[in-house]
Amino acid sequence: MKLCVINGDGIGREVVPQAVRVLRRLLPDLQTVDAEAGWDTFRQQGTALPAATLAAARDCGAVLFGAVSSPAYPVAGYRSPIVQLRRELGCHANVRPTLSLPGCGAAGGIDLLIVRENTEDLYVGEEQSDGDTATAIKRITRAASRRVAETAFRLAQDGGRRRVTIVHKANIMPLTDGLFRDAARAVAADYPQIAVDELLVDTAALKLAQAAQGFDVLLAPNLYGDILSDLAAAFGGGLGVAASLNLGAEAAIAEPVHGSAPDIAGRGIANPVASLLSLALLLRHWWARPTLAATLEQAVRRTLGDGIATPDLGGDAGTAAFCDAVLARL
Repeated sequence: MKLCVINGDGIGREVVPQAVRVLRRLLPDLQTVDAEAGWDTFRQQGTALPAATLAAARDCGAVLFGAVSSPAYPVAGYRSPIVQLRRELGCHANVRPTLSLPGCGAAGGIDLLIVRENTEDLYVGEEQSDGDTATAIKRITRAASRRVAETAFRLAQDGGRRRVTIVHKANIMPLTDGLFRDAARAVAADYPQIAVDELLVDTAALKLAQAAQGFDVLLAPNLYGDILSDLAAAFGGGLGVAASLNLGAEAAIAEPVHGSAPDIAGRGIANPVASLLSLALLLRHWWARPTLAATLEQAVRRTLGDGIATPDLGGDAGTAAFCDAVLARL
């Protein structure tokens, strides 16, 4: 097994190496390849995603991508490295679970999976402006919609889940969102054992805020899935524990959701849970090691359940000390 390790910027340089240290206990023969990406890389090399990094990611097939910083103002030539990497590796689905974890988040047994289309919608980045009017292209294709729907229903089936909720705004955008909904419905016909319903995105947001435990799997286009998954993260303890996996046919990118957090970078107190749980997703869905994935997840849960946590969760453990505790519970 090979893993391309991209620390990124800020706290990514602290949580990613610690998470890899834990992963090595589970996979002692793991080969790692270090690569660079992010804002600091852009300032040093003129590109946020060097060709060597892309080549290493392709060669390994599996990537752990740490948080990266972004400029607060337009910078000529700068492009989001994670968005570019997802596209280059064909990672068409973003998988974001929200779980009730001990000592953080909402009570009530939340076990929600959001599957978000990862390659198109308004995120194609095609905008134009004459200074007074700005226009952005929203692109939805049947092929991409079917592909992400097939991933969502397969994950639901493999995970023993019972219901998939299709999220859209087809009442206002019948051609684009209507196409996404219809393509997902066509895929649903191949999974008669899984119940299917649909919600307008604003209604989905309301119901998610009211009772997140009422959802099982949410399937959404790129923009809606991005927003709803961050909303859902509030019920799981915040972005510090929010994990994700970008899945494709030839590669997968484990990606902790939190940012680079420059305000606490270098202090050794960043929360590594998101990185650890992202690696668990990689173990389960890419390397097909569900037992090892469950072992890692349970070790994290036991650590939190024993009252060991980083300051963002009300504890006093540092990044390395938390991972030491996880290692002791593997």
